[in-house]
Amino acid sequence: MMGRCSQAVLLVALLASPCGAADALKWVKLAGIPDDEGFAGPFAGVANGALVVAGGANFPDARPWEGGTKVWYDTIFVLDKPDGEWRLAGKLPRPLAYGISITTDRGLVCIGGADAKRHYADCFLLRLEDHEIIVPLPELPRPCAYACGALLGNTIYVAGGTERPDATRAMHTFWSIDLNAGKPRWVEQRAWPGPERTLAAAGGQDGSFYLFGGTSLAAGEDGQPVRTYLRDAYRFSPATGWKPIAEMPRPAVAAPTPTAAVGPSHLLVIGGDDGAQIGHPQASHRGFPRGVLAYHTITDSWTRQGNVPFSLVTTPAVRWHGRIIIPGGEAKPGVRSTEVWAGE
Repeated sequence: MMGRCSQAVLLVALLASPCGAADALKWVKLAGIPDDEGFAGPFAGVANGALVVAGGANFPDARPWEGGTKVWYDTIFVLDKPDGEWRLAGKLPRPLAYGISITTDRGLVCIGGADAKRHYADCFLLRLEDHEIIVPLPELPRPCAYACGALLGNTIYVAGGTERPDATRAMHTFWSIDLNAGKPRWVEQRAWPGPERTLAAAGGQDGSFYLFGGTSLAAGEDGQPVRTYLRDAYRFSPATGWKPIAEMPRPAVAAPTPTAAVGPSHLLVIGGDDGAQIGHPQASHRGFPRGVLAYHTITDSWTRQGNVPFSLVTTPAVRWHGRIIIPGGEAKPGVRSTEVWAGE
């Protein structure tokens, strides 16, 4: 019979070990998004059982270092089943990218976002029936893009971002909206006890909201924003508020978000820019990190979970048919991808 000491050691070892699901993910390609370039910053999620990718931005004519101009899109693409082909399903209210995507039982909630001229406070629910249906939702308290968010029960939480395209400081804002309320409205919550940030990752697990990494901003000598890559992380409980948690092993900026919850106690941060190539010519960029970081909510610890076969940032992570879906995104600065990957 195992003694109490041995049982305690075994329990600690089991809690600290990587989750089997994270270690065993096998990645396969689904049909590619039907565009020549692909998109960064699209809205993506599930509506009426189908995978949706809507909006986004790319450089269709030339790379940014070649003088290319970023173009913004309003197209809605739908994949009805994992072995199917994409179809064009309609258009967003305007060309839009870099907002927050939250899948709910009612459809895909699209929050904020930007175009070439401004950031938006608009929020809407995207549903699919005989055709796309756009249902307006209450506006954010302020325009916001490049933020992160996650769903806890029927409440959406949104953290950080930037208010304007030329912002040299990120937002230190934390908002929530209860979709089941008689008159849903955004509520200003107390923000996390750390630096303001944008392009962070968020996730929901065991009844709490988690905020990982991202970057703060400051004005450089030329007036342009300068990034400080962050490794800090925080947990928010609706009952007890914010608490700092273990730092990430490396920075992760613009990692696919909401982060994937695996099992009862893990969240996966897949890739993300670690800042290691800042200052290098964009034309010779080697791609973003492919490593997966797993956060364990019980032991407050991180483990490295190998690599993924893609280098994609500024795109949502979506749960669909029991898989983690990474639908396109930015493969290198200024370079998009049409690839759609499914982890199963």
